[in-house]
Amino acid sequence: MQPFRKTFATLAALALGAGLAAQDIKIAHVYDKTGPLEAYAKQTQTGLLLGLEYATKGSMTVNGRKLVVIEKDSQGKPDVGKAQLAAAFADDKADLAIGATSSGVALAMLPVAEEAKKLLLVEPAVADSITGDKWNRYIFRTGRNSSQDAISNAVALDKKGTFIATLAQDYAFGKDFVKAFKGAIKNAQLVHEEYLPMATTDFTAGAQRLFDALKDKKGRKVIFINWAGAGNPFKIADLNPQRFGIEIATGGNILPALAAYKAFPGMEGAAYYYYEIPKNAVNKWLVTEHQKRFSAPPDFFTAGGMAAGIAVVEALKKTQGDTGTEKLIAAMEGMAFETPKGKMVFRKEDHQALQAMYHFKIKVDPKVTWAIPELVREIKIEEMDIPIRNKR
Repeated sequence: MQPFRKTFATLAALALGAGLAAQDIKIAHVYDKTGPLEAYAKQTQTGLLLGLEYATKGSMTVNGRKLVVIEKDSQGKPDVGKAQLAAAFADDKADLAIGATSSGVALAMLPVAEEAKKLLLVEPAVADSITGDKWNRYIFRTGRNSSQDAISNAVALDKKGTFIATLAQDYAFGKDFVKAFKGAIKNAQLVHEEYLPMATTDFTAGAQRLFDALKDKKGRKVIFINWAGAGNPFKIADLNPQRFGIEIATGGNILPALAAYKAFPGMEGAAYYYYEIPKNAVNKWLVTEHQKRFSAPPDFFTAGGMAAGIAVVEALKKTQGDTGTEKLIAAMEGMAFETPKGKMVFRKEDHQALQAMYHFKIKVDPKVTWAIPELVREIKIEEMDIPIRNKR
């Protein structure tokens, strides 16, 4: 009887293991299905599903376990996003989560992940504090942070004989950007910082202060604009800064916003993504499939969503489909993975994905409805000293 009992116990254990292996892997996506950032959020969702499809070669399974995406609407509200993530972990039994669109929502979600001891992969919220002073060990981020935006733009413009004045919004988003931008300048000179209220619609007074700070300088003179949301700071171009030899610069943007850049041929800056820039197999697949399915090229939130989907699958491959949080953390710390932007690497210290950015110059083609950020050069991971700001 003893051998029979031993054999029976072994078969029972194997059956239990097979049952566990067959369980779905539940991924909660908490994003702004509705609200002011709805357009960005939908791109992320599309990209996420494409990323999961690409990384699993269309099977939507890892190690025999089916990937199931549970969609949760944060409505762009921090309290709602926090509640939705808590419900995803407690009620839906999600194994891990992805989100959110807005930084405010993402920051509200961070402690939920820590309390549940479940992974939250942040995409595309950009606030430095997410992987900075508000970070915890359950947080990873494929999205770029504010410092990566700022430092890449500084690198793109940082040449001797260049004088730069910045225009940004008078709150953390603007000030953090300028702080990082200023810290990355090695050769150019930052001569003035102009901060205006978020609701500004008349930029005349601010523009005059910017002009005064630059007009008598001998060399290249640049106003760098970092702005989000309402108001149009690019209207300062109507005040003719060219009469002082002053040019406008800014970072990359989504395709609809690039339409406004057509007024600035030759304008330089650094971009997170533009579908024609990266030359790799992942991006080729993304562009081809997106054009085929949606009759339009992918935008940069689509690329970000795809990076998140690929990161999840690659981590699960490393754990052989095991969704244990500690095993996933061990797999993801220092993990390199291929995305539409090329290689990303999760930095061990703060789980921020280090990634290339793109120095561009605006080209205007009358046949294209938006301005084209034409590649000047890729700014490699090694060229950007991204600060580690957490308290680990």
